[in-house]
Amino acid sequence: MTHGSTSELRFPDGFAWGTATAAYQIEGATSEDGRLPSVWDTFSRVPGKTANGETGDVACDHYHRYPEDIALLARLGVSHYRFSLAWPRIQPEGRGGLNPAGVDFYSRLVDLLLENGIQPWVTLYHWDLPQTLEDAGGWPARDTAERFADFATRIHQRLGDRVTDWTTLNEPWCAAFLGYANGYHAPGRTDKAAAVRSAHHLLLGHGLAVQALRAGGARNLGITLNLYPVDPVTDTDADRDAARRVDGLMNRIFLDPVLRGSYPADVIADLASITDTEHVRDGDLAVISAPVDFLGVNYYSRHVVRAGGGTPGTGLSPFVGAEDVDFVRRPGWPTTVTGWETDPDGLHETLTRVTRDYGPLPLYVTENGVAYDDQVVEVEGESRVLDEGRRTYLEDHFRAAHRAIADGVDLRGYFVWSLLDNYEWSEGYGRRFGLVHVDFATQRRTLKDSGRWFAEVTRANGLEVAG
Repeated sequence: MTHGSTSELRFPDGFAWGTATAAYQIEGATSEDGRLPSVWDTFSRVPGKTANGETGDVACDHYHRYPEDIALLARLGVSHYRFSLAWPRIQPEGRGGLNPAGVDFYSRLVDLLLENGIQPWVTLYHWDLPQTLEDAGGWPARDTAERFADFATRIHQRLGDRVTDWTTLNEPWCAAFLGYANGYHAPGRTDKAAAVRSAHHLLLGHGLAVQALRAGGARNLGITLNLYPVDPVTDTDADRDAARRVDGLMNRIFLDPVLRGSYPADVIADLASITDTEHVRDGDLAVISAPVDFLGVNYYSRHVVRAGGGTPGTGLSPFVGAEDVDFVRRPGWPTTVTGWETDPDGLHETLTRVTRDYGPLPLYVTENGVAYDDQVVEVEGESRVLDEGRRTYLEDHFRAAHRAIADGVDLRGYFVWSLLDNYEWSEGYGRRFGLVHVDFATQRRTLKDSGRWFAEVTRANGLEVAG
């Protein structure tokens, strides 16, 4: 509908607007109330592994300040909040009975969300593997998949009466390849074959958890993958093959087993020189492809690649078939403080590609956001964060998502990363993605201008755009 020189771009009725966080990035309280170390507690204490040696020991102190943070969610007008459960807080040893204090924290969090009319959207695993399980072999060991399914079953029995939306894994690519191939993430191992086994066992854990939760009455189950369009920088055979390999190792190695029940033959061939497939047992792929109710898509940027010498730090360079791939920055494209190009068309392309290639599965954008060097300033006696760049970034991506819906994608929700400035893994506290600014010295929260604008979007279920 038209209002003067503007029009309103509406999203479907019931569209889920939310924000997303992860336990280790915001909770703090890493040694309180029975919580034991995760791989990130251990990894972040290794000299040189994180920016300035920073850890998530305190982070945003959400463990103690969650009522304040839920009040911020209510102010944002979101209908949903996506957060992860800290496995070492709930089941500190990674096996056996649950820690009552850990369960109680999440029970109180869920209850307060519901009291504020906000639907909890639980992610079971966002990279904080209990250190005891890593010591026993970690994700390269098949038993870890079994332990994860047990954890999922036990916590669903405690929260499933109030939580209806469950994501098994967040970005298994990062957990497997950044954690076990090039050591950029916890646990910091550099074993190519172990990384490939980890990817499979993460997916096996997903499938086992889906089966267990489904048997326990869970209704809305899915997995979140970080997906990227991958383009060759030129149309040469070498560059096109580089793009094929990267797409295989980042996208199809997870999409195909989950949604088709098989690994891509070309990816298996690319990996053949470093590992066999003995870790893939009969029946595994049937478990991994157990039907899901949705796919979560995390999108940040596009990859443009060429045949070359390999780009350090991508998580691909340790892999056969990708050592000779370079990632290219395109001249003139805006980048953020993370060095990622801003490319909203890539979100549209990703959503439509999944729908085209894998069928009309319900999709959610479970992460999308941007980091800038945000500062709190005083404007007419009020503390403000004037982050116009983030508002523009989000608007452009919301419009791309709306175009995908118009093109037939069954997109049902959008979770902005992130609610709070937080601990950004190996980057420490130097990357601010939040709609809310956090002064980490005082823990003072300040709603950014992008957050004020996002509250208008959620309440209108749409955007005002130039007409």
